[in-house]
Parts: sequence; C-alpha cells; structure tokens
Amino acid sequence: MQRRARISAKAQRFTESVIREMSRVCAREQGLNLAQGFPDFAAPQPMKDAGCRAIQADVNQYAVTWGAPRLRAAIAARSSAYNRIPTDADAHVTVCCGATEAMLAVLLAVLDPGDEVVIFEPFYENYGPDCILSGATPRMVRLHSPDWSFDPDELRAAFGPKTRAIIVNTPHNPTGKVFSRAELESIAALCREHDVLAITDEIYEYILYDGAEHVSLATLPDMAQRGITISGLSKTWSATGWRIGWCVAPPEITSAIRKVHDFLTVGAPAPLQEAAADALAFPQSYFDELARGYRERRDTLTRVLREVGFGVSNPRGAYYVMTDISALTELDDVAFAMQLVRDGGVATVPGSSFFLDPRDGRRSVRFCFAKKLETLERAARVLRERLGVRS
Repeated sequence: MQRRARISAKAQRFTESVIREMSRVCAREQGLNLAQGFPDFAAPQPMKDAGCRAIQADVNQYAVTWGAPRLRAAIAARSSAYNRIPTDADAHVTVCCGATEAMLAVLLAVLDPGDEVVIFEPFYENYGPDCILSGATPRMVRLHSPDWSFDPDELRAAFGPKTRAIIVNTPHNPTGKVFSRAELESIAALCREHDVLAITDEIYEYILYDGAEHVSLATLPDMAQRGITISGLSKTWSATGWRIGWCVAPPEITSAIRKVHDFLTVGAPAPLQEAAADALAFPQSYFDELARGYRERRDTLTRVLREVGFGVSNPRGAYYVMTDISALTELDDVAFAMQLVRDGGVATVPGSSFFLDPRDGRRSVRFCFAKKLETLERAARVLRERLGVRS
C-alpha cells in the first residue's frame, strides 16, 4: 500500500521566509542585520507605558474578536483624517494580528480557487504564499528600475475575465516606490472596468521623502466600495513584535474578513490594542520627526552604498533600498548575500525572494535602514572594508 503524502500540495509550493532566514543567518554570523524590516531602536515610550498600564489594569482577556472598540475608533479617526477614507469603526474596521494576517484574512475572504490576482513585481515575499494558500493565481506586472514605474499596457494585459483583485503596496517594499496619483488613477480605471477589488498594503504610509504624497486608492472615484486598505502599528510606531494590524473595507467585505480572522487567530493582544489606541492619537510632530529621522538614515546608507559600487535608486518611501550588485560581483544574489554577512558582516535580503521567477532577482539585494545611525555607520565601515570604494 502506497503511503499518502503527509504534507499538503500547497505547503510544498513555497519555502520559509527568506527575510526571516537571513535574520537567523545574521545572528549565527554575529553580523549587522540590515535584512529584516524591524528597528533596532526603542518603540515610543508613551505607547509602552500605555501597554504596561493596560496589563496592570488586567486588560488581559480576549478583546472583541475584530478589535477593541477604543482601537477601532482610533483607527477610524486616523483613516478618515489622514487617508481621507470616510471610516466607521463598527462597519469598516477589523483589527488583526499584524498587517500580515490582515492580508491573508482579506485574500481568504474575497478569493476563490481559480481567481487571479494582479501583483506588482518585485513584491513583498508574503504575497506569493498568500495567493497559494487562498487558491488564487498571481499575475505579475513588472516595476521597472530606476524609478520603478510600470508599463500601462503590461498592466492592462494582466487583467482578464478571472481577475478578482489587485494588490498595491505603497509605499512599496522592497523598492521604496510611492505610487503617484496618476498611476493609482490608471489602476482604479482598470478595477472599475473589470469589476476588480483593490487591496492596498499601506503599512509604510507615514514614511515618505522628498515631497512624496501618500494617496489611498480607496479615495479615488467609485473605489470606496471596492477598496480594502491594510495598515498597522509595526512600522510607523516601531513595534513589529506587537502584531497589531488592521484593514478598512466596505461593510459586506468587512463581515467576511471578520469571519476569516476569527478562525485564524481569534484576536490581537488585548492590552496592546489599548496602547495602540493611544499611539494613533500622537500629535503631528511625532509623524514629522519619524519621516525626518528615516530620511537621515536613508541618506546615510545610500551614500555608502553608492561609494562601494552598488547600483542605487533613491527610495521615496518606506525604509528599504533595492540595489543592483552587477558592478560588484559575478556571484548571484544568494551567494553574494551569504558572503557579505559571513564572519560579522552585513545581512541583506537576496533579490530573488521578491520575484516569482527567482532568476529575475539574481543581480539585486535589499537593504533595510530602520536602524540606529550608529548601526548604519558600523555597517558603512564593514562595507568599505569588504568592498572598497569605487571611483
């Protein structure tokens, strides 16, 4: 009798996260982690204090499955004011265990096997496995360096009778692209024409540079009823380990998302939800200083990357730099990344993890600059020592 496979077919179609793997390699090599997208500096003290107060006040049992009322109200207020999406806390908001779970809950709620999803490539590595888990087929549209623009004809060709949704990540991981209003309007026009949902991952929405404007796709004409907007605490409030994310969606879709979320995780951590509600009410000065600090970090890292010979396109948002390694090595991205981190070096993410066909990313690596300036300066010294300075 032939033994049946013990692993599902879908679980065999993707690997573990390359990003998280590089953090483990970095720890083993005692390197500097410019791979995974988490800060090595402290989360805001008032937010931490609020979390401690909530724990001591015994806010330690389940919150409402789809989010504590106070946090949903804070999300609705900020979504309405900053994103300009009219948001009702009860009808539109679902709190999840991070934006990562929010994305999977959304896809499971709106997609059926055989549906197609348009995704811009390079893409955040979770989107591929998310499609597999939800039974959907990704249709890739390339973002072209150096400005990471897309070809409107390529985008139109990706839409067809099976297209159910498009995922738009702006500001974009891994490139730092911020989609312009004109680009978003062209996406919205195709969504209206083909009756397609627009799922936007806006987790880096406050981290913008050089006058870039963040536009939520759901605010464009006739997009409110087909727009699903995802964000969270992790990046803007430097608390990636708290796992507080959310999505804002039309009522019917929200109802479906909440059902899926309930059976995925039940709910996000109750005391941290109370602290998150405080954090969302921080004054504008907090967000201004956040962007200023990241701009300084960006400039510090990109300066040394250019010095040592990486091809660099300046990111206009988020906290990553996607670089070209062609002038530095004949090695592929994985071998180069492993060489660079070895024996106390610098950890990066191989570019192939951001492409459906790994061969398309073999000449690139991604750096993260969500680190203390002293960490980036140490990394600069290591890069100069190992790679030299190119004239």
